[in-house]
Amino acid sequence: MTTTQSTAPFDRASARRRRRRFPVAKSFISVILVAIAALMIFPLVWLVLTSLRPRNTVFGGSFFPTSITFDAYSTAWTSTNFGLHFFNSLWITSATVIGVVVSAALAGYAFAKLRFPFKNVIYVILLVTLMMPSTSLIIPLYLQLKSIGLLNTQAGLVVLYISSSSPFAMFLMRAFFEILPIELIQAARIDGAGEFTIFWRVVLPLARPGIATVIIFQFLGTWNEFIYANTVLQSTDALPLQPVLFGLLGQYQTDWPTLTAGLTMSIVPVVLVYVWMQRQFVAGMTLGAVKN
Repeated sequence: MTTTQSTAPFDRASARRRRRRFPVAKSFISVILVAIAALMIFPLVWLVLTSLRPRNTVFGGSFFPTSITFDAYSTAWTSTNFGLHFFNSLWITSATVIGVVVSAALAGYAFAKLRFPFKNVIYVILLVTLMMPSTSLIIPLYLQLKSIGLLNTQAGLVVLYISSSSPFAMFLMRAFFEILPIELIQAARIDGAGEFTIFWRVVLPLARPGIATVIIFQFLGTWNEFIYANTVLQSTDALPLQPVLFGLLGQYQTDWPTLTAGLTMSIVPVVLVYVWMQRQFVAGMTLGAVKN
């Protein structure tokens, strides 16, 4: 009884010390996270504010503009033919996302749940392509598109995007399919379902977080891609948005409000896609962390 009474004050004192210590640690971590968030948000805030200020106050005025004008948005819309190139980017990106999701889902399911000859060898070869810099492939891809008659066409650019992006998307989808219980597939096979039926009605609905992750990554990467689009397409009317906005950069001077206005309008679809699939994306990023 004496021992219990003597240890009780010690336990209460140590508990008070832990309560005092943890709030300090949490506050320190919160300050660091707020600072990182501020660094990440600052370029976006500067982009929007610059698009709303007069041209002569971009670098000489205060951080927050004293007068707000929307003239840069109308200038960016008319000078770049923004509507046409926005539509080009929208359909090229949509077609690429659909093609990548279909090919990655089918290939990921095959590599995760099926058995076929040389499966591991083919998988390793596909992964090796991820290690090759995209810039080193421009010349051979350019010559290949020219030989099959797809150079200077948006269809050729879509084929190029799908073929270059599918290995990484397949790698992600395979990881999601691998954590699904094999018992579900075996039960469907016992009931007489074919492989495509199992894939379409059993496996694919459970892989929605993985599909959302692939859609967001692919949409962002394709929408902002510049090098391939600027190399493959020579016709100005066929160009997507990013190469056209790059043309607003002058050799000796740049209209920064017009450029930032065009960039602000161009990021709207990316933000909408992320907000639309945010829950599925977060679930997809954490689903692979736990197995079984």
